[in-house]
Amino acid sequence: MVKESIYNPEEIKDKLVADFPSKIARKRAKAIVVNTGTDETPQIAANARTVPGLITMRGCAYAGCKGVILGPTRDVLSITHGPIGCGFYSWLTRRNQTRPPKPEDENFMTYCLSTDMQESEIVFGGEKKLAQAIEEAYQLFKPKTIVVHATCPVGLIGDDIHQVTRAAQEKLGIKVFGFSCEGYKGVSQSAGHHIANNQIFKHMVGTDNTASPSPYRVNLLGEYNIGGDAFVIEDLFARCGFELVSTFCGNSDHDSMCRSHTAELNLVMCHRSINYMADMMETKYGIPWIKVNFIGAEATAKSLRKIARYFGDEKLIEQTERVIEEEMPAVSEARQLYQERCRGKKVMLFVGGSRAHHYQELFKELGMEVVAAGYEFAHRDDYEGRRVLPSITVDADSRNIEELTVEKDPERYKERVSPEKCAELAADGVEFKDYAGMMPEMEAGSLTIDEPSHHETFRLLELYKPDLYCAGVKEKYAVQKTGIPCLQLHSYDYGGPFAGFEGAINFYKDVDRLVSSRIWSYLEAPWQRQTQVKATYGI
Repeated sequence: MVKESIYNPEEIKDKLVADFPSKIARKRAKAIVVNTGTDETPQIAANARTVPGLITMRGCAYAGCKGVILGPTRDVLSITHGPIGCGFYSWLTRRNQTRPPKPEDENFMTYCLSTDMQESEIVFGGEKKLAQAIEEAYQLFKPKTIVVHATCPVGLIGDDIHQVTRAAQEKLGIKVFGFSCEGYKGVSQSAGHHIANNQIFKHMVGTDNTASPSPYRVNLLGEYNIGGDAFVIEDLFARCGFELVSTFCGNSDHDSMCRSHTAELNLVMCHRSINYMADMMETKYGIPWIKVNFIGAEATAKSLRKIARYFGDEKLIEQTERVIEEEMPAVSEARQLYQERCRGKKVMLFVGGSRAHHYQELFKELGMEVVAAGYEFAHRDDYEGRRVLPSITVDADSRNIEELTVEKDPERYKERVSPEKCAELAADGVEFKDYAGMMPEMEAGSLTIDEPSHHETFRLLELYKPDLYCAGVKEKYAVQKTGIPCLQLHSYDYGGPFAGFEGAINFYKDVDRLVSSRIWSYLEAPWQRQTQVKATYGI
């Protein structure tokens, strides 16, 4: 297999779009940039509508709301309102895990609830059927909260899910509210993240003022407990001495989200899916937020140290250092073992959220080279950093999403960090409300591609011949048929956890198995190999 590309990055960029009609080629070229390896990043076209006819990796707004944000919450009962064919994400699809405190505690994550609208409801309206479904679900499960997710047909025929949920709340005496997350509400699942953030903030955050006595209270935002990642992080927090109030939304529950406003610091993992919540909580309650990354051993250590420095307690800092010292020897041993076979191999990452950025840390630790990376549903600030936010124009698609007017809570707002303390912490590496983006940390000459199409993916594979391709399940099997292993980083297949120090070791092992396996050399049929032998030796 060829290891070196015969093209330079600019030539590869041209070849990726060469087969498109000129208008489409111009549009796609703006979404493909060559990284400079500096903070001076080129502008990338992101959060733009998909070109009709191109096969893309994206999901819809409904997928982002129900499938990503609400999916991992164990005791909030979700109902999808729409035809059953629209309700794929009614079922848990991402290997989100949860751990109720007691076996008898509620866990609705294994259930799939849909109103199953038929032709008659599409013609005459489905509000009565939705009201009946909510009441039936309540009688069966007696949940604290029921939420309703709208699909495209619901928005098209005009069903008022919010009127129905308000009536149900009054009748049943529990919390019932809806999400207008019709799939067409945005250009990708990113719109669904935003819609979910808004409704959770309006109906849940701040409804329970019960606070833990610990002064080191934190929320973890944008961690979805794929393959048990959140369990690893929770264990690290407990050992360091941090009190985890709530996670949005991995291993999450209703009550913890309702009292999340009592935290002293918000930690943002997936910037794209949850930055709205972090900003709103800061505006209303004064909770500052910092960007963290628990993917990669070095990144995990750095993030834990940032949290400890924020609170400024010497005992807490010492305990955090002890935890890191306990964990790093096993990581270093595993890294040395697997680096021998992985060093120098090429990898591509096209994964949602901040994963395409975070996982580059792990590949660097293995000595592997990331030659191309991108997101499915990113905005420019996810690539270039939040410094570009003032220059981003709000388009018609973004105006489909409600923008909440959030003000300081007159009784519960508290300034956690003075301007002087903020400047002091920033000098110590703890920067608030900031994300530098993915591109500044990528090597010069590597490619960043927003929402790559199926055609572009296979041109990349032909030109680069990478040793490993990372994407979702939709791309996995098509890529592997080319003889290139694919690591499924949306749900980890059957692997994980990959977070924290323990996760780094698991990741090293899984990547080594993929890139070192001889199975990929057996994808050609015997008669194909025989033909090559005859051509080579003139038989």
